[in-house]
Amino acid sequence: MKVVILAGGFGTRISEESHNKPKPMIQLGDTPIIVHLMKSYMKQGYNDFVILAGYKQDYIKQYFLNLKRTMSDMTINFSKNEEVKFFNSETFDAKITILNTGLHTFTGGRLLRAKEYLQNEDNFLLTYGDGLSDVSIKDLVNNHCSGNNIVTITSVNPGSRFGTLAIEGNQVNSFKEKQKESNGWINGGFMAMNRNVFDFLENDSTILEKDPFEKISSIGKMGCHKHSGFWQCMDTLRDKTYLEGLLKENKAPWI
Repeated sequence: MKVVILAGGFGTRISEESHNKPKPMIQLGDTPIIVHLMKSYMKQGYNDFVILAGYKQDYIKQYFLNLKRTMSDMTINFSKNEEVKFFNSETFDAKITILNTGLHTFTGGRLLRAKEYLQNEDNFLLTYGDGLSDVSIKDLVNNHCSGNNIVTITSVNPGSRFGTLAIEGNQVNSFKEKQKESNGWINGGFMAMNRNVFDFLENDSTILEKDPFEKISSIGKMGCHKHSGFWQCMDTLRDKTYLEGLLKENKAPWI
């Protein structure tokens, strides 16, 4: 099952860091958050990624083109036409497709642009490139498939400022995106989707979390996977400092 990562936004709420690089490329320790995220999926057996890039998309492409070099020691033999040998390489067993989905495209539009790359996938995973969790992806997938839903959302309950979910059992009955004041279960960003989701996406201006999710939930096709463990997005420098602190203390639950 492919893992689709939304990584094309401007990251305006953490502009101090995202001015020179895409938000998912902001480093925690010496590693971009998107790589932390990918490793958390790889640890659970999911290693086929589709990155939906946009803002500073070249930065993402260059990073992964050079990943083997940054994860290895190397010898350069200048007397033999600059022959390069890599050794002591860190394992990164992944297939990565990076798509330029446009600079001003919204989330639903970015996903729509990936449709042809997902044409053989009955179901796929979708997440944002700036959040980390210890959620069980296999449990999410099992929940999604057994529920016969178009979308299954991992819900978390941080009592925060994100899109709220009205939940009954394992179904989401309504979806409201980013209220000024909201408490309760929210969209944690780790999702499983059936390809029928594309029927709800119109163009580059489609915001996934608005009309598509609201319509899918209203027809009873949005499932809920409740997660009470660790979850944290990186919206602000304060969030980044918190996540880096967990890394330094060897208390990072997503590893």
